[in-house]
Amino acid sequence: MAIAVVGSIGLDTIETPAGRVTEVLGGSAAYFALSARYFLPVSVVAVVGQDFPAEARATLQQAELDLSGLEVSEGKTFRWEGVYSDDMNTRKTLRTELNVFERFKPKLPRETRALKTVFLANIDPVLQGDVLDQLEKPQLVLADTMNYWIQSKRAELLGILRRVRMLIINEEEAREITGEALTHKAARAILSLGPETVVVKQGEHGAFLQGRDEYFSCPAYPIGTVVDPTGAGDTFAGGFVGALARMGRVDDRNLRRAVVYGCVLASFTVEGFGVTGLLRASREAILDRAEGIASMSRFDLSDTARILR
Repeated sequence: MAIAVVGSIGLDTIETPAGRVTEVLGGSAAYFALSARYFLPVSVVAVVGQDFPAEARATLQQAELDLSGLEVSEGKTFRWEGVYSDDMNTRKTLRTELNVFERFKPKLPRETRALKTVFLANIDPVLQGDVLDQLEKPQLVLADTMNYWIQSKRAELLGILRRVRMLIINEEEAREITGEALTHKAARAILSLGPETVVVKQGEHGAFLQGRDEYFSCPAYPIGTVVDPTGAGDTFAGGFVGALARMGRVDDRNLRRAVVYGCVLASFTVEGFGVTGLLRASREAILDRAEGIASMSRFDLSDTARILR
């Protein structure tokens, strides 16, 4: 059993109140895969340029990721540069260089086409559709998107929503897709567009899951210091999909558990620049934080009826 992710791998230059790093490993596929691999093997489908650093490739290899779908194309690797505000709730993109990613046409290796669980990161919905066409008999397909695609390729995106089982997005994207001002109302509206489950990432406030018959909200795991929020959303997706696929059965109980593990994995990412915090995580630490969230969220109402008039 394994998971496939189709997305970007790039080099990020990041500045936060905690400091600045230059051209570190990043991209949606990298964060997702390095998170999901704590649960199951991960096959990565992405593209990098001939200048992709050997150190970055070694990081992916040492994580035992399947890189047979990682294409090396003539040209430069995708690059992004951004700076965060003092409270890290907003960021400004200073530079985006698509480079070889602009010509990316995902080609799934034969073994990857047969996988049952696939995550489509926030790439062009046309490319997401191409990937879906290559899959043989997928059972659990999840997708992400971004505001740019919602605005520029809405029709294509709506077509994807009719073909995937779950959508993982942030609050702003949920509102953008539906036109609803309230996030929870937006999530319910997305269900009518095709997905049976919508997971909404809420940054420092955690995430919530909206299904046709179920709802669940999970707080973010409280950490001492946030160093870099980059990739936290993709890390959440990796934790969510990895845990859910590992548990095997998609039901309310396991969906709730998967949201918790998504929040836990994201908590490691923000503790370091790039993927460094995520790489320092361990299965023991992941379980400890998951149990911590369960403990924080547990309460007893058995004796409180008497306090009501």
